[in-house]
Amino acid sequence: MLPGELIQSPSLLVLLLIVAFLYASVGHGGASGYLALMSLFAFPVTFMKPTALVLNILVSAISFYFYYREKKFEWKLFYPFAITSIPFSFLGGIISIETHIYKIILATVLLFAVARLVGLLGKQKGELKPINIPLALFIGAAIGFLSGLIGIGGGIILSPVILLLGWADIKKSAAVSALFIFVNSISGLFGFVSKGGTLPISSVSLIIAVLIGGILGGYVGSKKMNTQMLRNVLALVLLIAIFKLYTT
Repeated sequence: MLPGELIQSPSLLVLLLIVAFLYASVGHGGASGYLALMSLFAFPVTFMKPTALVLNILVSAISFYFYYREKKFEWKLFYPFAITSIPFSFLGGIISIETHIYKIILATVLLFAVARLVGLLGKQKGELKPINIPLALFIGAAIGFLSGLIGIGGGIILSPVILLLGWADIKKSAAVSALFIFVNSISGLFGFVSKGGTLPISSVSLIIAVLIGGILGGYVGSKKMNTQMLRNVLALVLLIAIFKLYTT
């Protein structure tokens, strides 16, 4: 079980709140950020995956609510990804991988998160195109499997892909990503538990921190707010976590 002082660390709780705020503002659950923080705070890998998924479910649900309320969600853009991502996320959740391989995969995914945060990935295209269903099914399966494998929702990858392919604008891609993260995180968590994995008894303080951050982030993100400076700071934190993951 995790030491109480580690879970109750004030600096960890503040950082979790900030991560939840920033990720929810762009329709993400924040699992990649939570995993990076847990890595920096030396959480055991066995606790990282389920804890990140639980927190991810909470924040992505909040984020989706705010974007849905603003009428940004489109079912026809969501379902092709979800059809394949949900079963493949469950499959990924069942699979256990060695710690050093897990860290390498996670560090690589965090590079995508950094690129997304600093604006190198996911810039909106001027002209939107109809979604390509077969390609969306393949993308959903690939991201879903990776999501279940390492404990993320996949939105940090899906959102830039949607924007780069010109299938939606920023707000609609955020709404789709939020629900995509929610269903994938639940599926991945079920897969993890079905294989004998146990959920860590996390402190209520962790949940409260991400709930506050998620509510604030979902609200301002669904409206309009420039948080680029904060995202740059978070990107720096993720880079430090990436370095640690690659070198330990």
